[in-house]
Amino acid sequence: MTFDTRFPDGFLWGAATASFQIEGSTTADGRSPSIWDTFCDVEGNVVNKDTGDPACDHYRRMPQDVVLMKELGLDAYRFSVAWPRVIPTGTGEVNPAGIDFYSRLVDDLLENGIRPFVTLYHWDLPQVLDDRGGWLNRDIKDWFAEYTQTVVSHLGDRVTNWTTLNEPWCSSLLSYTLGHHAPGHTDRVEGLVAAHHLMLAHGTAVPVIRENCPGAEVSITLNPTQVYGPDNPTEADLDAVRRADDALNGIFFGPLFHGAYPESLLENTAAITDHAYIHDGDLEVISAPLDNLGVNNYFPTRVKHTEGAVHPLPGGEGVEETDPHPPLTDMGWEISPQGHHDILMRSAQECGLPIYITENGSAWPDEVSEDGAVHDPDRTAYLHGHLDAVKQAIDDGADIRGYFAWSLMDNFEWAFGYSKRFGIVHVDYETQKRTVKDSGHEYARIIAAHHG
Repeated sequence: MTFDTRFPDGFLWGAATASFQIEGSTTADGRSPSIWDTFCDVEGNVVNKDTGDPACDHYRRMPQDVVLMKELGLDAYRFSVAWPRVIPTGTGEVNPAGIDFYSRLVDDLLENGIRPFVTLYHWDLPQVLDDRGGWLNRDIKDWFAEYTQTVVSHLGDRVTNWTTLNEPWCSSLLSYTLGHHAPGHTDRVEGLVAAHHLMLAHGTAVPVIRENCPGAEVSITLNPTQVYGPDNPTEADLDAVRRADDALNGIFFGPLFHGAYPESLLENTAAITDHAYIHDGDLEVISAPLDNLGVNNYFPTRVKHTEGAVHPLPGGEGVEETDPHPPLTDMGWEISPQGHHDILMRSAQECGLPIYITENGSAWPDEVSEDGAVHDPDRTAYLHGHLDAVKQAIDDGADIRGYFAWSLMDNFEWAFGYSKRFGIVHVDYETQKRTVKDSGHEYARIIAAHHG
């Protein structure tokens, strides 16, 4: 299987990770518990009672992991900073050992010719702040601004690519309404409130980044999903698609890039909230101009209208999710390069900015073979298909500047624990041995050919 699609000059090739998923060392050097440490402690929340320790032991093995990135030929590496490692009390005193880890990581990346893309928040909120209401407390915008100022003032002399939040949909609706992620609440209104406060914190942080890092490229990463209805939709089906799209996409596209929530979302949620959490001036703060948009995408969503159905997402009356179309990944997610193309085009239209694909990948039940290799043809095929979709989106007018494979290596897959493997590098969790999978070798070949 060959792949010879050519991308524009200057296109960045990278891989991505997140702090809680790879670092381990959850009590080392003054780090305090995050909401994910707490979530993992509750029976039934995470497969096999897995926790964030030891994960990939990246906190101790970081220099070797950077060498691995260089061997793969990566142009860029997207990672996140752990708030409870940097400011264990949530606000106030900075932990020198915590910020030093990320400073050393940045230095190692730059010494190896790899551009750091830093995400400030990838879901590991300090538990002490959740005790004060977490994302339901409006004051979190100020806590996040203080944290942002701390990190950017320490790293902004060397880092120019900054992302405020990773997938605020997951930090809000998946975490406060659907209950699948920390802190595990199941309240339709709480998800809306958390989403608003996440965006408010984002907008409050944008000028802090610009002040502390002149010349910074400031971004947010969303995880939009293309919503499809039945092949021959009724008007009711089209309404179901709109309702799902509002709760999955419009809730963020609207405030961030158009300075307003979708009217249909406000109307369809008026029965459960008066939206008093939206204050005068909030949308102006939230829609602070950005330099690019990060897009994480793995699969499309399919819905139809069913009389009497109530999807748990806000405004989900009459909405029923339908089965994904095969083939599926080990996560049960639909493999759809077309859906990837379509949501990239939609995202470009909504934001009017350059786009980086900050996550894309697939999970498969990988094993090390007798020959010592990890043969993962399904992941390689997924990579090829989705890169073709990216190139098609570029040809169709989307300004896409780079692609980050999810993930650099197998890691803690949130509520699925260590049962799902997304890496282009295999991790033996008993020995922490890294083995580049066939897909990783293919990704390295694609990168080398592009630069050749």
